[in-house]
Amino acid sequence: MLGIDPGLRTGCKVAVVDETGKLLAHDVLYLHTSKHGNAEAAPKLDGLLRRYNVRAIAIGNGTASRETDAFVRDFLRDKGIQDIFSVTVSESGASVYSASDVARQEIPDLDLTVRGAISIARRLQDPLSELVKVDPKSIGVGQYQHDVDQRQLAESLEKVIESCVNRVGVDLNTSSWTLLRHVAGISERTALNILSYRNEKGSFRSRMQVLEVPGIGPKTFEQAAGFLRIRNGDNPLDMTAVHPESYPVVEQIAMSLKTSAKEVIEQPKLLEKVDRTQLSAGSYTLDDILTELRKPGRDPRDKFVAPSFHDAVRGIADVESGMVLEGVVTNVTKFGAFVDIGVHQDGLVRISELSNRYIKDPSEAVKAGQIVKVKVLSVDTKAKRIALSIKAISAPTPRPIARPAPKPPASLDEKLAALSMKRRARS
Repeated sequence: MLGIDPGLRTGCKVAVVDETGKLLAHDVLYLHTSKHGNAEAAPKLDGLLRRYNVRAIAIGNGTASRETDAFVRDFLRDKGIQDIFSVTVSESGASVYSASDVARQEIPDLDLTVRGAISIARRLQDPLSELVKVDPKSIGVGQYQHDVDQRQLAESLEKVIESCVNRVGVDLNTSSWTLLRHVAGISERTALNILSYRNEKGSFRSRMQVLEVPGIGPKTFEQAAGFLRIRNGDNPLDMTAVHPESYPVVEQIAMSLKTSAKEVIEQPKLLEKVDRTQLSAGSYTLDDILTELRKPGRDPRDKFVAPSFHDAVRGIADVESGMVLEGVVTNVTKFGAFVDIGVHQDGLVRISELSNRYIKDPSEAVKAGQIVKVKVLSVDTKAKRIALSIKAISAPTPRPIARPAPKPPASLDEKLAALSMKRRARS
């Protein structure tokens, strides 16, 4: 993975990392400081791509992002390179991470800007592993965070982070201690002990091997084991979310199907023949196990899709009223949502412009990270404000057909009068 932290005067910092996020090389491309910037940068970029077998390029969405993205795309097209793709990623909080104690501990001998390029590359590789290193309040999501009790805010954010990490799961052999410390039951010291054990003894081959790490006892193991993943280990169940306590249930399932647990994982269709009455596990536990075995080792996160920014719109001066653009929601507040349309200045979609139907809260219509199409309502280049609308290009919500109100039942006098009229008409 190659990460680029765009810049104008100081150049674009470039960093190449391997599949585990380890730095392999770094350089600077001066694209925007001279007429020959692109001609000088192209050979450098070509050399890095070939030397380290790069498969993807991540570009930060900061200053000069669109110009840098255009250079990379033109370079790949001119060279006829089709097996490498480039994508723009959010660099919110990257500068905070670069100057943090965690960054100094991980990358002590490099400049802050190089650390930023490394972080951008890792964010495309595994966003969760990188974002947990940043204070959640620095990511740029949320509202009124400075007006609430800071202790309660920190506790709530920590719970949300722990929930996210445990829902996705953590690879025991590749994860950093900053990610491991958010696993249920594992403290910062225990996470560092896991890292030291891994460096001394090599990769973990089994979940049970975690019990050999100092600081991990039966209770900690019981809490953490289900969230730790080991790929290509001794037991194929170690790559799933099935807890070791439930391994005997999986063995029962395999025996009832007259096969092995490995075959059950490799051929989930076999689970359709399972007779639940022959298994000793409770109904809820069995549901969870069967759901996991149908998609073993699945990642519950949404598939990453990059927004398609308009090639002709690279700065706020290029934005015009009436344009229909594609962007990504960066923040949702009580009064609306901010959308990145690729010009380094997020536009605002007010709550009244989010949907054709009535909504009480913007989160009912959009969420952070969602790709949306918007129409530009107005642009103020001096104040750097862009007003957008989703409602303007959405299909109108069909209104219910108005039906006449039912007539109230006739009174006794009205019925007698109607009957008298009928008799007169006959006579």
